[in-house]
Amino acid sequence: MNKINHIKFLRSKTFKHVNDKFYLLKKRIRAGIIGIGNCFAGLLQGIEYYKTTKNHVTGVIHEKIKHYSIFDIDFVSGFDVGKNKIGQKLSDAIYQSPNLVNWVPHNKMPETQAIVHEAPVLDGVGKWVQKQINPIKNAKTLDCIEDEIKKTLKKTKTEILVSYLPVGSDLATQFWAKICLDTNTAFVNCIPSFVASDQKWAHKFITKNIPIIGDDIKGQIGATILHRTIAKLCNDRGTEIKNMYQLNVGGNTDFLNMREYERLTSKKISKTDSVQSQLDKKLPSHRIHVGPSDYVPFLENTKLMFLRIMGNQWANIPYTIETQLKVDDKANSAGIVVDAIRLAKLSLDRKIGGPIFPACAYLMKHPPKQMSDNEAMASVQNFINNVH
Repeated sequence: MNKINHIKFLRSKTFKHVNDKFYLLKKRIRAGIIGIGNCFAGLLQGIEYYKTTKNHVTGVIHEKIKHYSIFDIDFVSGFDVGKNKIGQKLSDAIYQSPNLVNWVPHNKMPETQAIVHEAPVLDGVGKWVQKQINPIKNAKTLDCIEDEIKKTLKKTKTEILVSYLPVGSDLATQFWAKICLDTNTAFVNCIPSFVASDQKWAHKFITKNIPIIGDDIKGQIGATILHRTIAKLCNDRGTEIKNMYQLNVGGNTDFLNMREYERLTSKKISKTDSVQSQLDKKLPSHRIHVGPSDYVPFLENTKLMFLRIMGNQWANIPYTIETQLKVDDKANSAGIVVDAIRLAKLSLDRKIGGPIFPACAYLMKHPPKQMSDNEAMASVQNFINNVH
């Protein structure tokens, strides 16, 4: 191989040639987003916040995952059904109604080249949020939209798709899972529509050797992660839990959407199973209640969680634990998704497909295999370090 061809070869392998020396260029992560709502607004604005402040540690679980930092993520494609978002640049769409996140002022947010493309509505818009979202009426056939999406993913070289669809979007989730399978794109499923934890879908991702991380994201310090932790503490300290409930209220479109109780079936399963998995003996269904409770508009992106656990300890003496959590629901999400994206990329680099069990167990409420949070954290660290 002559010198010119050798240089071309090295450049094709992400090397840079400067002054007769070769330098390995750091790989970027090319991610696409399904649903340009509050969750993604918090993710994009949060990364920009860290870029413009000296505090790069607080709020970030893993500053580096191998050689990937949160600043190595490029959002190169976006998909939505809102009329006021389709055709907009991602950096503009995140400020459109009904989004509420405004951590970084619009005029301080750098423009992205990526724009928002049309997605199929399917079952992605509930009856309570129709007016707020103002969805496009898909004039194109589903096949036509699917073909355009695949072309967009190819053109933008999207390698990971993150689903921020609303709760209850089962058909839409399956549509996007199929898109990922057809385009060899990794999938991060942040909602409780079961794909990674469904044997048939998981098998499809295993067969095509495509990574998937799901289902239903745990908050960084969220209602379910707190409930799991306290329930496990009570279990591990030898007490008997008799009854417990978790009640959640909030004021964004996520909670408004969940007023349609028919859309909540998988959400309640996901949250309840997540807590029950930490107990040696599951509670009867009539003795545990875990789930969204109501929509309070003035709370906006604030989420309030009320937890009560009642049980018996030494000599069958009763005890009660009550706690309240107040948190920004979208900060809770973004702090987890930055890890999910980087772990999906690491899986792509290593050519590992199917459900990524450590990532699923650590980051998601309804993984294919439940673990305690300490076990899951250690498992993720071993995965990052490539320890088997």
